[in-house]
Amino acid sequence: MKTIRIGNGQGFWGDSVDAPVDLLRGGPIDYIGMDYLAEVTLSIMMRQKLKDPSRGYATDFIGFIRRVLPELRERGVRVITNAGGLNPKACREQIFEVAREFGISGLRVGVVEGDDILPDLKELVDSGHALRHMETGDEIAGVLDQVTSANAYLGAWPVVDALNQGADIVLCGRVTDTALALAPMAHEFGWSPDNWDLMAAGTVAGHILECGAQCTGGNFSRWWEVPDLWNVGFPIVEASADGSFVVTKHDGTGGMVTEETVAEQLVYEMGNPGEYLTPDVTADFTSIQLKAAGANRVRVSGIGGGPRTPFLKISASYLAGFKTSGQLTVSGPQAIDKARLCADVVWKRLEKAGVTFDPADRLEELVGHSACLPGVLSAPSDPPEVVLRLGVRDADREKVARFGKELAPLVTSGPPGVTGFAGGRPKPQEIVAYWPALIEREVVESSVHVTVEEV
Repeated sequence: MKTIRIGNGQGFWGDSVDAPVDLLRGGPIDYIGMDYLAEVTLSIMMRQKLKDPSRGYATDFIGFIRRVLPELRERGVRVITNAGGLNPKACREQIFEVAREFGISGLRVGVVEGDDILPDLKELVDSGHALRHMETGDEIAGVLDQVTSANAYLGAWPVVDALNQGADIVLCGRVTDTALALAPMAHEFGWSPDNWDLMAAGTVAGHILECGAQCTGGNFSRWWEVPDLWNVGFPIVEASADGSFVVTKHDGTGGMVTEETVAEQLVYEMGNPGEYLTPDVTADFTSIQLKAAGANRVRVSGIGGGPRTPFLKISASYLAGFKTSGQLTVSGPQAIDKARLCADVVWKRLEKAGVTFDPADRLEELVGHSACLPGVLSAPSDPPEVVLRLGVRDADREKVARFGKELAPLVTSGPPGVTGFAGGRPKPQEIVAYWPALIEREVVESSVHVTVEEV
């Protein structure tokens, strides 16, 4: 029975730059998926594109291509990624430039467009698409002038289209993380888009892969059992046409693949496990069967699914004021009491200067004394030191900037033992807030375009 090997070499923009190279060189592989986009990443890319129209994509991806392009071509390994961000055509041109540097011809790069609805957002709102916030119910019209990005989550089928056209590399904007694995499975095995069980199987495979090493021992609750985490192998799915697959990693790498590491990744970002919603299918995660199939091999099978929803999710972001934060190290004895006094001094000195913040817009943490898990883990009553972290947010940039001037004075006009102030005064930063919404899928899918060009 035919199988294909799909690896994932990036879980987010900032993940290991060596992981996809190791996936390519560490053993047999047919496809490498690379996921660069989180909810806020597209806003960062928009900032880059506004400063330089030739930017707006994950520049790390070009570094990867420069390291391995001749090997990719020689071995016929295909790459699927959302590194295209807000400017996939510019990303493609950079890939072609690398190909020309190597003297490589015949490279086919596909581009998926249509997820970016920001240029049409006002028209959509004016025509009656409220794009209500999925948690608050507010209409996006209230923040329309502050919106910096708005992208629909596309599914696997535009990627399948690019693969069917012979693309060696497929560049996307905001497609689902799961599409990076589902698409090559659907392409290779000729799956129908309305075979819900197979769509669910490919979606589950993509969900297991999407966070990179998180299913091969990274972030594992029994972390002390994970061997050679410094050399953790990134995950590979060996997929079959019937929808079953084996999760594994290259031999000779660290980490581990067990039923437990895979199961922990399955519950990552999980809502209703019986209805895991994607643009391609409603997957039933309660149907998943896991079974050890050898060292660092777990077989996944039995996956069921149902029809996709009539909506696509919109991931939008908007400017919501300003924030800043800073920290000091406070040494003992009585480190906790001294740190709390420092915080009180800051707030009262600001009040004296006529600057106040709503309590909900102030952050006060004692790192080393229950900052991460307050009320869950007991903390030492008198630790040798704590880190005091203070922060504020407000619509007024000047108020936020004024807060930044009150930390350094504590070194000489606060309690004794205050140190660790470095990097200058905390500066105001724009707050990029998240706006999730739904829209009828036909509004977006009617404008999706797939092109494949050859260098």
